[in-house]
Amino acid sequence: MMAPMLEVKNLRVSFPTHRGRVEVVKGISFDVGRERLGIVGESGSGKSMTGRAILKLIRKPGLVTADRMSFDGIDILSQNEKQMRSIRGARISMVMQDPKFSLNPVMTVGQQIAEALVTHEKLGRREVNERILAMLDAVRINDPKRVAGLYPHEVSGGMGQRVMIAMMLIPEPELLIADEPTSALDVSVQAQVLDIIDDLVTRKGMGLILISHDLNLVSRYCDRILVMNSGTVVEECAAGQLDKASHPYTRGLLAAMPTMNENRDELPVLDRTQWAGT
Repeated sequence: MMAPMLEVKNLRVSFPTHRGRVEVVKGISFDVGRERLGIVGESGSGKSMTGRAILKLIRKPGLVTADRMSFDGIDILSQNEKQMRSIRGARISMVMQDPKFSLNPVMTVGQQIAEALVTHEKLGRREVNERILAMLDAVRINDPKRVAGLYPHEVSGGMGQRVMIAMMLIPEPELLIADEPTSALDVSVQAQVLDIIDDLVTRKGMGLILISHDLNLVSRYCDRILVMNSGTVVEECAAGQLDKASHPYTRGLLAAMPTMNENRDELPVLDRTQWAGT
């Protein structure tokens, strides 16, 4: 059996408050190989903080500790900022929620994708341009040459998210962390963007961590699912076995989702007393 790419043991993330430090991630453990792992839960469950902690993107006064957090044998916690820059983007990339806040408004699309590439590889201008156009084509953008010359405010939300995906994938990382990659998009383009990610991950043999609050979406695109609640992992299951989940919190999330042939007058509300203390 191959060793996992990413190993996380007893990860904790905390922030100071006037009442003392508060943990938002409370000692979770998981491994990721060349597979598609989904992390699901409500807002505030700690799933995004988990993704950011992996890349050491949580700044002081936030505090990240773990018994072990390694990528390909590299101890992430012991890496300084310069060393982390050789990992971020080049080996592990992260797609954020909203491209409007992630893209630089004063740089063209092409310039930003080029920056993501030349930061990690020494290439000539011609090869950089060829790689940019090929990557824009790979994320299904029509007329890549024209789009490469546009500024972020000149593209739609869906196209902006595709540009973000192109930026994160052009260095050909081994692991992609996608944090709610479709939350800012219209329903009509959500599936298109996820299909692009799924296709590129599969073709390149990458690992994927898909962070979302949407159980149906994660079960469709992932192999394995971690369910988080209040900073802890309450359940782990194969994506195809999600309907057999046993934890009351997971069952509550599933029950609260509407269906296409919905006949209930009201959707059930989560009864949090069922799992208090679990």
